[in-house]
Amino acid sequence: MTNLESPNTRRCPALLVSGPATGQGKTTVAAGLARLYIRAGKTVRVFKCGQDFLDPVWLSLASGAHVHQLDIWLVGEAQCRRRLWEAAEVADLIIVEGVMGLFDGKPSSAELAMAFSLPVVVVVDAWSMAQTFGAIVMGLHHYQPNLPWAGAIANRVAGAAHATMLQQSLPDSNDWLGAVPHDPEMRLPERHLGLVLSQEIADPIGPLDRAADALSKTVLGGLTVPALQKWEVSFAAPVTAGLPDRLLAGCTIAVARDAAFCFIYDANIAVLEELGATIVFMSPLFDRRIPDCDAVWLPGGYPELHAETLSRNTAFRDSLLAHVERQRPIWAECGGMMSLFDLLETADGLSYGMWGIFPGRIRMQETLVALGPHEMVLAAGTLRGHTYHHSRCTTTLVPTTFTRSASGSDLANGEEVFVIGNIRGSYFHAYFGSSLPATAQLFSQGAIP
Repeated sequence: MTNLESPNTRRCPALLVSGPATGQGKTTVAAGLARLYIRAGKTVRVFKCGQDFLDPVWLSLASGAHVHQLDIWLVGEAQCRRRLWEAAEVADLIIVEGVMGLFDGKPSSAELAMAFSLPVVVVVDAWSMAQTFGAIVMGLHHYQPNLPWAGAIANRVAGAAHATMLQQSLPDSNDWLGAVPHDPEMRLPERHLGLVLSQEIADPIGPLDRAADALSKTVLGGLTVPALQKWEVSFAAPVTAGLPDRLLAGCTIAVARDAAFCFIYDANIAVLEELGATIVFMSPLFDRRIPDCDAVWLPGGYPELHAETLSRNTAFRDSLLAHVERQRPIWAECGGMMSLFDLLETADGLSYGMWGIFPGRIRMQETLVALGPHEMVLAAGTLRGHTYHHSRCTTTLVPTTFTRSASGSDLANGEEVFVIGNIRGSYFHAYFGSSLPATAQLFSQGAIP
C-alpha cells in the first residue's frame, strides 16, 4: 500500500503507458495491467491523458473505479496534482494511459510524465517488425532528456523466437519488459470514433482477462511488493483550495445517457454536483418524456447509429420541445447538437427526422471532419475541451460565435456555436472543470450568451 513519506508527500507505484503512435495497444496493456492487479486483490487507480470518452470506459471496467482525465492542458496542473495525491492515498498501483504517441501534442504524454515523475512504459506493435524495435525503443527513451523511464512492451508478438529477436535488438537489456502475443481475441473492438463501448460486447471482461494473463508473464506481472516499489513515485500534496461556490444550487439537470448519448466525462458529473446541481439521467432512446428539470444536457455519442429509434420516439421529442417553450436551458454538444436539427442523414444515405429545434440537416461523412483541443469563450469564463466528429452541418442558422483551437488558430477555423433563446449547441465537447463559472452559465436560466 501507499507509503506516507511526510504529511506533504505520498508514495505509490505508478506507470504511464504510452507508445510511438496511436494503435499500438496502449489501452489493451493499461486495461490488462489494471485487471491483472485487481484480480490479485490490489487497489488500482487509472487515469487517461487527453480528451477521450471511450478508452476510460474500458479502463474503468478493468479497474473497478471511475477513470478521470489527467491532462495538463485540459485539466490543469493543479487538478492533476490533486487527483494523483488522492489516488496515492488508496492505491497499490496508479496507471496513466497516454494519448497518441509519447511526444505527440502540446502538452504531450511525455511532458505529463516529466511533470509528475511517472515512469514510462512504451507499447510497440511489433507484428511486422524485427530489429527496428530496438531503434524505436532507444529513440523514445533518449529523445527527450530526463524522461522517467520503465521500459518497453512488445505487442502482437508472433512467438518465442520473435520475442527473442526483439529483446536482443535493444541496446539496453533493462529496457525489456516482455512480450504480449498476437491474439485477436484480446483486441478491443473499434468503430469510427474509437473503441466500442464495453456494454455493447457480450463478454467485455474476456479480452481484459486475456490481456491480464498475457501481462502476467512479463516483468509488469510481478505482483510482489518489491516489484511494485521499483516504480514508486513521490506525489506532493496539492495546494488546498476551498469548496467551489454552489452556483447551481437548486438546479436539477437532466442528462441524456444511453447508447446514443454516451460521451460523458465522469468528472463533468462530479463538477455539476459540486456546483450544487441535482443530476437525473434520461434516455432519449427509450424514455417517453424528459424528467422534471431546470436544464438539460445532451452530450455527444452515436445518434447516427440510433437515428431510426430516435426519430420514432416522438413523445420524447415533444417533451423536449415543451422544455424549450418554457425557455429553460439546453446545452447540446456534438451528438447532442446533431439531434437538435431537422434531419440526420446516415452514412448509408438514409434520412431521419430529428427534434427540429435547430433548422437544417446533419450529414455523416466517410472521413474525419475535425479533431483537436478547443476552447469556448463565454461571458463567465473560458471552457476547455475538444472537437472530434464525422459529420457536417448545413443550416440557415447564423452561429453566435466560434470556438478556437488550442493552437491559437483564427476563430473562423473553430467550431460553430449556435444559440436560440436558452439553447446552445456546438460540435465542441466541454470539460466542465476548466471553468466553473462558465459551466454554471451553460445551465443557468437567462445566462445566454
